[in-house]
Amino acid sequence: MLGHLALVTDSTAYLPQEAVDRHRIQVVSLSVAVGDEVFAEGVEISPKDVAEALRAKHRVTTSRPSPETFTAAYRAAAEAGARGIVSIHLSAELSGTAEAAQLAASTAPIPVRVVDSRLVGMALGSCVLAAAELADALDAARAAETAGDLGVEVDGDSTEADLDRVVSAAERRAEVTNGFFYVDTLEHLRRGGRIGTAQALVGSALAVKPLLHLAGGRIEPLEKVRTASRAIARLEEIAVEHAGAQPVDITVHHLAAEQRAEALAERLRERVPAINELYVSEVGAVIGAHVGPGLLAVVVAPVVAPSR
Repeated sequence: MLGHLALVTDSTAYLPQEAVDRHRIQVVSLSVAVGDEVFAEGVEISPKDVAEALRAKHRVTTSRPSPETFTAAYRAAAEAGARGIVSIHLSAELSGTAEAAQLAASTAPIPVRVVDSRLVGMALGSCVLAAAELADALDAARAAETAGDLGVEVDGDSTEADLDRVVSAAERRAEVTNGFFYVDTLEHLRRGGRIGTAQALVGSALAVKPLLHLAGGRIEPLEKVRTASRAIARLEEIAVEHAGAQPVDITVHHLAAEQRAEALAERLRERVPAINELYVSEVGAVIGAHVGPGLLAVVVAPVVAPSR
């Protein structure tokens, strides 16, 4: 049985499975098409499959879940005992996933709040975890009727008030979370329409190695560096600068670049003084389709205390 609030996200959050299980988070899959075959991300196709397809120059495209898929997820949460749902998704600037969730929310049997994180990957995942941790704390406080002892105040039996607080926790973390990444080429982002053709052509013509970031929910160029080694060193510097001395969760993402990702994570562990959690994970098929093999990304997510 779920708690009185349920958390739903999509497969581009790339959450550790342990966290999904612990917080009973429902994950709705986006789709990946390789040629004419369509697969559910995280269920039917792996990052390795996508990397191999891209190297072979097969056509790879992605698509959002249908509103009906979200309708089924929301109905399942209600049937499992939830009285409200917070549904947190990747940037609406990159996908229609949040729009599909909103369409389904309008007919759900219980209240659903849809949050456009304006992020993706574990930048999105960090927002989901912040929301899930507060939802769990509110559930525990209600069950024990000792909210003061647990450090979390509850407002009578107001599901709407708790939904507001959980949404706020996700939004506060989204505001302070940053994602930076390196790709070997901008061509995959150009093909998928995630970056402008002019930007991609300039990068190719100058033979630069691009660093990008998430800004305003979009993928934007950050810096241009001449070699891969310098780009990765600069990615490390940017992550250290943004982490500062505050408590942070850090994720190093990659696609078909595990050794480079592990080495970068170890350097960050040594250089960032207040790491709370450090994850290394391969991005899934959907993001992999748009960035291509060789991706290295760092998500810096400051730890934000829940409001009282």
